[in-house]
Amino acid sequence: MQLYKEQQIKLYNSLSGKKETFKPINDGYVGMYVCGPTVYSNVHLGNVRTFMSFDMVFRYLKHLGYKVRYVRNITDAGHLENDADEGEDKITKKARLEQIEPMEVVQRYTVDFHNVLRIFNFLPPSIEPTATGHIIEQIELIETITDNGFAYEVNGSVYFDVHKYNETNHYGILSKRKLEDLIHNTRELDGQSDKKNPQDFALWKKAEPQHIMRWPSPWSDGFPGWHLECTAMSTKYLGEQFDIHGGGMDLKFPHHECEIAQNEAAKGKPPVNYWMHANMLEMNGQRMSKSTGNTINPDELLSGNNSIFSKAYAPSVIRFFNAQSSYRSVLDLTDAGLLASEKGFYRLMDAVNLLDDLKPSETSSVDINGWKQKCYDAMNDDFNSPILIAHLFEAAKYINQIKEGSETINAEDLTTLKDTINAFVFDILGLENITKNDSGTDKLSAAVDVLIKLRQDARANKDFALSDKIRDELAAVGIQLKDGKDGTTFTIN
Repeated sequence: MQLYKEQQIKLYNSLSGKKETFKPINDGYVGMYVCGPTVYSNVHLGNVRTFMSFDMVFRYLKHLGYKVRYVRNITDAGHLENDADEGEDKITKKARLEQIEPMEVVQRYTVDFHNVLRIFNFLPPSIEPTATGHIIEQIELIETITDNGFAYEVNGSVYFDVHKYNETNHYGILSKRKLEDLIHNTRELDGQSDKKNPQDFALWKKAEPQHIMRWPSPWSDGFPGWHLECTAMSTKYLGEQFDIHGGGMDLKFPHHECEIAQNEAAKGKPPVNYWMHANMLEMNGQRMSKSTGNTINPDELLSGNNSIFSKAYAPSVIRFFNAQSSYRSVLDLTDAGLLASEKGFYRLMDAVNLLDDLKPSETSSVDINGWKQKCYDAMNDDFNSPILIAHLFEAAKYINQIKEGSETINAEDLTTLKDTINAFVFDILGLENITKNDSGTDKLSAAVDVLIKLRQDARANKDFALSDKIRDELAAVGIQLKDGKDGTTFTIN
């Protein structure tokens, strides 16, 4: 179904700094590129949050009927320490410390990355290119930029001439920076660098003798610059201009800024129509980062094997927690926040699992089609998942009221409700249908069923004091009984 003809998305474009109506270059098709991981260590939850946000975007675009080519790369060479042009390659450094081959590092942490995303129920991208698999394309791109007068070679290395580029273009258009300010805030070169200016960045670096990962080029045996890799891979698979480029907020400058400059210098046109940036994940009020040590690996959170959080959390609970905040907002990972999300998630799943028990009536007392459009309106407003979740809880309330008999729904609306809930909860948010009983509470469920039977017997014998006592004492320990026309059910809060 081509729902995109009925639903108009407005997304926040980092380039313009405002929400814009989304119009793909080719009707019905979307090209989207997201900067993937540098595979030198285990993926942490800050990385997962970014990829989870774009997994939701990918899912929604597919749901609307777009044919989406989603490209998410693997950086397996060229990314130096501190995101700079000097220093050791992150992968090579890891290989040296562990005394293994660099490609063993790449393989180990690429497998880890895929395993983590599989656990969190990610859809795989359409294409997952690697930097080392596109050395030829990167060399060709450097040659074009050099021929166009925007790069220079010194001692086997090639640098992008930012000052030359800025004469006819705006270096800083994405990050809203001015070259004059960058010059003012940059220390003078110490004479040991080959760059003309500190703001210039490497397109190709000559490898030092100890540098293991190297390839032949017209300039030297060396390796490509980190920024160049994404320009080469994105334009190879999505064209010189494509629809969406995503990544973490920390990549806006200099990484994405340099991508724009490289493409303009090579092709004479901006590469991307809509730039999207996911904001940072904090943990207990501090930025989550490998460099600060304020990190937690997904397996530590999923298993409960850590000293930070009180318990283990299911992957879908963490997805739900992430979706309760806009992708553009800073999200603080706390135990209290996860516990609240867990309660909300299971409450939603309880409602979803009641859907098949609902009996249609002749008429509907609730406006299901109006509610359905509100769900689309939320996602159309820059993928506003928190508002969507509020509407899903509104549906959960309807479901419980219909079950209890205080609201009615006809057969057609019931089908719409089921289809819409399943689409947004499972297909778009990517949640999985688990309940607390799935995690070892079958015996508890059986025990509560015994108490429900005792309560029913007490009511039948008009022993309302005992009936109320059973209900109230269960409520005191977080077990809520719900009386409906089809019997009594319970939820665990």
